[in-house]
Amino acid sequence: MRAWLISAAFGLMVWGQAALADTVLVVGDSISAAFGLDSRQGWVSLLEKRLAEQGFEHRVVNASISGDTSAGGAARLPRLLAEHQPNLVIIELGGNDGLRGLPPAQLQQNLAAMVEASRDSGARVLLLGMLLPPNYGVRYTTAFAEVFSRLAEEQQVPLVPFFLDGVGGVPEMMQDDGIHPTAQAQPVLLENLWLTLKPLL
Repeated sequence: MRAWLISAAFGLMVWGQAALADTVLVVGDSISAAFGLDSRQGWVSLLEKRLAEQGFEHRVVNASISGDTSAGGAARLPRLLAEHQPNLVIIELGGNDGLRGLPPAQLQQNLAAMVEASRDSGARVLLLGMLLPPNYGVRYTTAFAEVFSRLAEEQQVPLVPFFLDGVGGVPEMMQDDGIHPTAQAQPVLLENLWLTLKPLL
């Protein structure tokens, strides 16, 4: 009986420490879900390791789904916020909206809803911007890119302007499909957001 009580007390202590730990919630698509790779190679896992190495006691929850759009993320977010109660939400969505030619105004509306829901829950937000390849046309690619900068300005949200900087369009950094980053690219992705992310922790 005494052993059981000790074990239960220890379990409660560990649970309490986990509950007190700050949580980083990543809501993204295949870029953050490490599509085509071992999940341990992905930038989200690398972020978790860096946080531990630098003494941050944050828990990282990767709620990214390959193929997800901003509408899907907006629909999933309320449940994720209630379940994980994050202190920081990283939004990496929009690429699939662009590849499907969905209206930029719809993308902005969905991302704005995610920012507002995150803030209403008490979380800070980091927005990761995307760009489209030029074959989608100047008019559409420009309107798409402006969604992120406009939203960041209107909502006063920290923004990484192009999350795939140094990766997108670089053959050795992309898998054979030309869409998803390789394992070699994952540390670059982490560096692309780290300086903007660190002050938010």
